[in-house]
Amino acid sequence: MSFSTAISTVLSNYANFRGRATRSEYWYWSLFYIILEAVMMAVNGVARHIPLIDLVVSAGVFVIIVALFIPTLAVGIRRLHDIDRSAWWLLIGLIPFGGLVLLVFFCLPGTPGANRFGGSSFGASGPMPMPVGFN
Repeated sequence: MSFSTAISTVLSNYANFRGRATRSEYWYWSLFYIILEAVMMAVNGVARHIPLIDLVVSAGVFVIIVALFIPTLAVGIRRLHDIDRSAWWLLIGLIPFGGLVLLVFFCLPGTPGANRFGGSSFGASGPMPMPVGFN
């Protein structure tokens, strides 16, 4: 899945908490979100010196963050479904070092074939084979 395809897939599944998301879909979305946050912080930093513009930019940043919260949550839940984990595992991020557990989960390959959350997220070609020595 390409970067633009992943972004359009996440946005077209804006509030879809069912099904599965591949690693590339999740990580490309995360990259997009981080780049967007960096751009918004830079614009906000420049606008901070102009009072009225600062208010408008800050409000825009807030609206964008709130608007992207649901698709970010949805793709995280679908990514957990891909490794056959419940969405409740997201709550582990609220405890110390729980974010590391989620990071590991999000890096794991999806379960091959169908699982309790839906059909294979790999399509007809199947998962990418692991390199020799990584089994």
